[in-house]
Amino acid sequence: MAPRSLSSASRSQDGSARSTVPPPPGAERLLAGVGAPGAAMSLDAHLDRWGPLPPWKGAAFLDELDRSGLRGHGGAWFPVGTKWRSVERAGMRSPVVVANGAEGEPASGKDRVLIQQLPHLVLDGAVLAATSVGAGQVFVHVHTHAVPAVTRAIEERRRRNLDPCAIDIVVAPDRFLAGQETAVVSTIVGRKPATPTFVGLRPIREQGVGGRPTLVQNVESLAHAALIARFGAEWFRRIGTPESPGTVLLTVVGRWAEPQVVEARLGVPLGETLGLSTDDARSIQGVLLGGYGGGWITTREALAMPLTEEAARQYGSSIGCGVVALLPSEVCALSEVSRVVSYLEGEGAGQCGPCVNGLAVLANAMEQLAFRPSALRGGAAAIPTLCGLVEGRGACRHPDGVARFVRSALRVYEDHAALHLKRGPCRSPAPPFLPIPRTARRKGAR
Repeated sequence: MAPRSLSSASRSQDGSARSTVPPPPGAERLLAGVGAPGAAMSLDAHLDRWGPLPPWKGAAFLDELDRSGLRGHGGAWFPVGTKWRSVERAGMRSPVVVANGAEGEPASGKDRVLIQQLPHLVLDGAVLAATSVGAGQVFVHVHTHAVPAVTRAIEERRRRNLDPCAIDIVVAPDRFLAGQETAVVSTIVGRKPATPTFVGLRPIREQGVGGRPTLVQNVESLAHAALIARFGAEWFRRIGTPESPGTVLLTVVGRWAEPQVVEARLGVPLGETLGLSTDDARSIQGVLLGGYGGGWITTREALAMPLTEEAARQYGSSIGCGVVALLPSEVCALSEVSRVVSYLEGEGAGQCGPCVNGLAVLANAMEQLAFRPSALRGGAAAIPTLCGLVEGRGACRHPDGVARFVRSALRVYEDHAALHLKRGPCRSPAPPFLPIPRTARRKGAR
């Protein structure tokens, strides 16, 4: 089949191209392109659904990104246009773009859906980023399971001579920190895979892969950018709030029999988004928002909270990677927290005192509170002090995330902790709820 032309693109008043393929009308935007479960969309099907990527010239698309208000959906929720500009202006050497699909969060599945089912939308976004910042090289950073789908997609595009830059795959280690920006660069250059570099050193946007300015962008953000390039910033902002426009992919655990990835309008209350009634809420004892790098909030707070990063931060949490875990009432909350903290302690990079020693002490304290409360000196009130010993002192932000996870749990499950200290640990027969990878490395982790 001959390569597609740009006959399906028209020109807007600012001279940029727009797709004449109709945009998705509802809240499902990215997921509107998902076909049969687990099946990757072919290049032909992708072009039929979305049309070709319009030919934005030079840095013109950066202005459109700014107008769209798109924020990074990988964890930090930083304005995407600002991030891309920082790389474009970082120096004379040709930049590098990394499409980061290495989900380190065990409860998250959104990146897997995008990479394995919509690889061309992600690659469109990566190529668009490369064109915008002047990069000649794109790396797609994914776990082993995603390599076949991405490989097929890259080969399809090469046969059509579709992309103006080189695209290569880098396999991410199966580690919690694999997707952290500096850890991604460490993996690509073969230094110490999945190991972050120290806070305070020169940022990777100035000196990353091969000493070149490097843009590491989550695959969901790139997929959103690919749709903005086709349908424009105004279309993107029709959903959401002025500060948080658009939609977000959520991995929801505990709402249905199996975890599901859903696309939600930003700004809508979480309870409405998930279709939860007052009766449903009675069976949920707390909500983990943002995954293991996020934080716990009460069920009442969570269901009434508008789904925005600003609202989540008011409760000491974050939308982060988009995980929403609804903890069932029959599960011991403190045992779940302890299991996760033990896992996170084992996933540390081991290159600073807070990670090597501080997290071990914190994990031990949470294990005592959950399973041996009579052995915990000072009770639950002593644990926030331990959090303070690791916060802001690590070589990376991993210890800070663990401390936030623990602090928020102690707030939400304060009464539960008091019962442990008074009556002893729970004897719940319920199986573990929050997923812990089989590769968890800490000896004795429950």
